[in-house]
Amino acid sequence: MNDTYPLYSPARKWATFGLCLLVIMVPALDLTALNQAVPHLTADLRPSATQILWIADAYGFALAGLLITMGGVGDRVGHKRLLLAGAGLFAATSALTAYAWTAETLIAARFLLGVAGATLMPSALSLIRRVFTDPKERTMAVGAFSGVSGLAIGLGPVLGGALLDHFWWGSVFLINVPIMLVVLAAGAAVLPAGRNPRPGRLDLLGVPLSIAGVIGLVYAIKELAAHGPSLEVLAAALVGAAGLAAFAVRQVRVADPLIDVRLFRLAAFSGSVVANMFAMFALVAQSLIFSLYFQLVLGWSPLQSGLAGLPGALGAMIGGAALAPPLISLLGRARVVAAGLILGAVAYALLSQAGTDTSYLVLVGPVLLSGLGMGMAMTVTADTVLATVPRERSGAASAISETGMELGGSLGMAVLGSVLNAVYRDAIELPAGLPAAAGAAAGDSLSGAMQAAAGLPERLAAQVAGAAGEAFASGMQAAMLCSTGLAAAAGLFALVALRGVPKVIPDAAEYEAGPGEAGAAVPAGAAKSD
Repeated sequence: MNDTYPLYSPARKWATFGLCLLVIMVPALDLTALNQAVPHLTADLRPSATQILWIADAYGFALAGLLITMGGVGDRVGHKRLLLAGAGLFAATSALTAYAWTAETLIAARFLLGVAGATLMPSALSLIRRVFTDPKERTMAVGAFSGVSGLAIGLGPVLGGALLDHFWWGSVFLINVPIMLVVLAAGAAVLPAGRNPRPGRLDLLGVPLSIAGVIGLVYAIKELAAHGPSLEVLAAALVGAAGLAAFAVRQVRVADPLIDVRLFRLAAFSGSVVANMFAMFALVAQSLIFSLYFQLVLGWSPLQSGLAGLPGALGAMIGGAALAPPLISLLGRARVVAAGLILGAVAYALLSQAGTDTSYLVLVGPVLLSGLGMGMAMTVTADTVLATVPRERSGAASAISETGMELGGSLGMAVLGSVLNAVYRDAIELPAGLPAAAGAAAGDSLSGAMQAAAGLPERLAAQVAGAAGEAFASGMQAAMLCSTGLAAAAGLFALVALRGVPKVIPDAAEYEAGPGEAGAAVPAGAAKSD
């Protein structure tokens, strides 16, 4: 074990863990609270359907583009310093988001929040990796970390709904400010300092290559899904592909790379990253889709909508913190990840049957099952990623994993959202006699239909709202079926890719690049799985 990092007292370990939970809760609360605020900010700022997607996606795009850079920066300057700087930036940009005055301003503010978020996520995981060195204790900590993150995702709509019932939509962002101020004050005293003792120089050319590659490719896919082929899409795709190709070549050749490419020779690491990416692709759009479904189709308040999603968050908490650690010992890592993803696929298949008159009692079981399965799977993959690298490289490793998750989530939001919109526009049957402007708005999106209906005579408004609700339900069903296939495919992939990964991965001071079982490279000293 590397002696650079000391053993920490239980009090310091768990105090660090508590602050990292606060750090990870804020982006999760922010993201899902945003979904609750969409109908309200739509009425205020009047964004187009594409702008609504950008408001939801801008944070994830910025996060995905900068995570690799911030992970490398944290390994070099210390994750305590980076986390505290990020907490201050997140507080400031949250205030800016709360008072955004146009859709364009809100999109820009969400992008800045993503920049701040990119400093937080790899730093929090790296600090947990540093203070928890016992393998079983580390797995439990990562499980609780993942579970609380899932719980925050569920509490976001509840808290956001409660605020939206009494305040304007910006209040859901303003609550981030005092939480981050607590992190700043307590973190300065509690969080352990430390960094890679041999950090090397930051690859300044690799930074823009990685950013251009990730954002260019994601933008191209998003625009292709939303508007079809165009010269703009082709140009963005070429920029993204060229950026990623140049970045990959440079990381092999440069003395101090942002990414240690040897990590991808570890089956435990690469398999977990890819499984996470597909899981997030299937998962992330569901929160936004069901928020719109509950509020605009079923007519529920934001608070009711938030409470409706809470069983999924509780399922993620149970699956991540309570079930995943003992199931690893019983079944092995590959089987637990696969089982969790297959449970998620079953849940999405059941949710694809939801319509405009479906009882919530029919939905609550699949919502709970979805959270349970995804909590299990993503806890195991997160722990596996952290465990396969030494602590001085944990920032870069967690950043790679988070980049894959954010990339998958952003693509899922764009592609599944586009599937929903395409089915909606094809399925909607508007009544005769509708004014042209109202017809165009109603035919574009569910939010547009509800805004158009508000200015129509009562009978015509009811017809428009009913037609839009039916069309949205059809689009939602198509998106759920896509998620079903993706989650099932990710489960089968994990079962194959993670075979041979040991149940207990020791705290590695260094890793080997030699072949392990079934072609998998494993950390030095790791016991093979059964």
